Amino acid sequence: MMTTNLVETNETKPCVFIHVNHKQILGAHVGEQSIRRASKHNDKFDVKFIETKDHDFMLAREGDHFLRNGVKREWRMNDLQSFTPLRFMPPELMNYSGRAVVIDPDVFAVGDVWNLLTRDMGGKAIMCRQRSKRNRDINGPLASSVMLLDCAKLKHWNVEEQFNEMFDAQRDYKKWITLMYEDRNTIGLLENCWNDLDVLNKDTQMLHTTKRWTQPWKSGLPIDFVPADKFDKFPPLGWLLYARRKLFGDYALLGNYRSHPDKNQEDFFFGLLKECMEKGTVTEAMVQHEMLNDHVRKDAVGVVERVRPVRDTLAALPA
Repeated sequence: MMTTNLVETNETKPCVFIHVNHKQILGAHVGEQSIRRASKHNDKFDVKFIETKDHDFMLAREGDHFLRNGVKREWRMNDLQSFTPLRFMPPELMNYSGRAVVIDPDVFAVGDVWNLLTRDMGGKAIMCRQRSKRNRDINGPLASSVMLLDCAKLKHWNVEEQFNEMFDAQRDYKKWITLMYEDRNTIGLLENCWNDLDVLNKDTQMLHTTKRWTQPWKSGLPIDFVPADKFDKFPPLGWLLYARRKLFGDYALLGNYRSHPDKNQEDFFFGLLKECMEKGTVTEAMVQHEMLNDHVRKDAVGVVERVRPVRDTLAALPA
């Protein structure tokens, strides 16, 4: 893992934001627990949720069509990832001042987030990783699922206005979410370990269980997200996915979530969930409610009861 140079933050207390909807709220609680347990500086930063239910401008567009990768899609608040536009909201919530980190609700800290919040950004407004594990090109699509933000440099971010632009075909969701509308001179690259895509080893600082098909808390449940139309990567597949949606519906013929291939990642999540339940930030009633609504696998309580402690999982990680 690469080391970073730490700098002092300004007067505004830094904050880690987890953006989330009702389907992923349990993951957000587990994410907060992961952040707090891994940091030695918890008094120096806040952790806050940004929830879709608190933003009426998103609900107002229910059923309207927005532009995604050149194709019109129906906006649904009930989609698994309806929270994603909210990852651009931290600068507004911070009054365009200070440092923020924003993460998806399927991102879990292994290392101390304070090392990210206080690192030298080299004058950049945004730091994040590239989407591809192989491509280090700053000019390509970037992963905005974990971002370090200098909020004072992002006064052009206005989520409600830019969200509505998608429905007027003035903004493409995919270009927005991959930071293709941002000046590349204002972006710096993070080491992959700060957003490790389904990789959990001794170097991992933040685990992102990004392959939705195998998210550890969803195993066995019916698929409830709409796969991206892959027109840019393989047009025939893109048109096949498009035809499936039009003929049979958004979730038809997709099957069920599969088990995660890495047992350590499953144990890490459920070990953290067990800690949440022991602390009372998550109750068994909450877990049962999420199970009943098919947001969490049906055997979640049983998995929690038999899972090994987080410290044992982390001790067993490969180099």
